[in-house]
Amino acid sequence: MNFSPKKTRMIKVGGVAIGGGADIVIQSMTNTDTRDAKDTLKQIDRLYRAGCEIVRVAVPDAEAAEALREIKKSSPIPVVADIHFDYRLALMAIDAGADKIRINPGNIGSRERLREVTDKCRGCNIPIRIGVNSGSLQRELIEKHGGPCAEALAESAGLYLELLRKMDFNNVCVSIKSSSVPETIKANMIFSSNYDAPLHLGVTEAGTERMGTLKSAAGIGGLLAMGVGDTIRVSLTADPVLEIAAAQSILKAVGLNKCGINIVSCPTCGRTQIPLIEIANEVEKKLAGCRKKLKVAVMGCVVNGPGEAKDADIGIAGGNGEGLIFVKGKIIKKVPQGELINELLREIDRMEG
Repeated sequence: MNFSPKKTRMIKVGGVAIGGGADIVIQSMTNTDTRDAKDTLKQIDRLYRAGCEIVRVAVPDAEAAEALREIKKSSPIPVVADIHFDYRLALMAIDAGADKIRINPGNIGSRERLREVTDKCRGCNIPIRIGVNSGSLQRELIEKHGGPCAEALAESAGLYLELLRKMDFNNVCVSIKSSSVPETIKANMIFSSNYDAPLHLGVTEAGTERMGTLKSAAGIGGLLAMGVGDTIRVSLTADPVLEIAAAQSILKAVGLNKCGINIVSCPTCGRTQIPLIEIANEVEKKLAGCRKKLKVAVMGCVVNGPGEAKDADIGIAGGNGEGLIFVKGKIIKKVPQGELINELLREIDRMEG
């Protein structure tokens, strides 16, 4: 089965490209009071330093829309204004310099008001993200499909996209989210098979750091592995900075990370003669800040290590009081057990990546 990435149309959020074959973009959302521009900027800076590439802020009222002006001026990454219910807030956010507007066309008001937003975005060359989730589906679609199912979600997104296209607005990104992982996957697959708009992936209301990360890995990672998706946000009931680490790990897991070490390690067995769990954790800790894009293997025995992990750029395999360093499955040296980690790190320092 061919799971090569689907080619979507490209949009630009500030200077960041989404879709059209561009790298997957990591996003997050602040949980500060947007009206407090100073506090919000502090969190944006933390997100940026963690690897966030686009940040979304809630704009619930005019004061928040005005604060967006200061936030946009000092933000190191593009800023998306999250708008619900009041189209005038979208217009204010555009005037304040927002790089993208996120709306749910179903709660923004009449078509005339929606047209005002699209006209202003077109004039400023600002994209719109259409957000659809299981909690805000049109009543007629719920009745048609018998509930907020994947088919209803995909149809809702398609109807909104067609509505904006009738308004001659094509600078659009779409997100289709459910708290159900299977429904999220199915809805995005249905939509992707019918439209070329770039997709923002996420599992809404995913949960706490642990469970939310697991659900997001299954939903986002599953779609990315099948070639669907252009930008992602891991939604956690936690510090937003943790969302970035989770997103980076998901990209590593599906082989789409732009940089950073991807560690693979065996689960240990009766042949293991070294403290592999301790060693694997130490290697992961030591390489946490490495920006080289390398696959590093930490294997428990010399019998299967180099063979099972032969696709790794470099790795170690433990023995009885000693271990092997191997590159692409080929053994390059044997070292004492106590020197395995240090020697691995020295070899990685010499490598390009």
